[in-house]
Amino acid sequence: MSNIFVEPRPKSRDEHAPISGYVVETATAIMGGPFSTQAEAIAWAKKMGHKPLVARVRHLTDKNKPDHWREA
Repeated sequence: MSNIFVEPRPKSRDEHAPISGYVVETATAIMGGPFSTQAEAIAWAKKMGHKPLVARVRHLTDKNKPDHWREA
């Protein structure tokens, strides 16, 4: 079982711009997607036998909080 990441798209977007979808990717390639919701992407990754990791929401007003990945 390998770790993969659930990433929002578009990747380089304005902070207030909407997320158009999610993809499942490794460090080097996109594995699946686009999915319309993060839950769909997580379910697909688990069905394929992977451990999906999703980014926590960063609170930019608190610069001392670390930005970590957590297991879905």
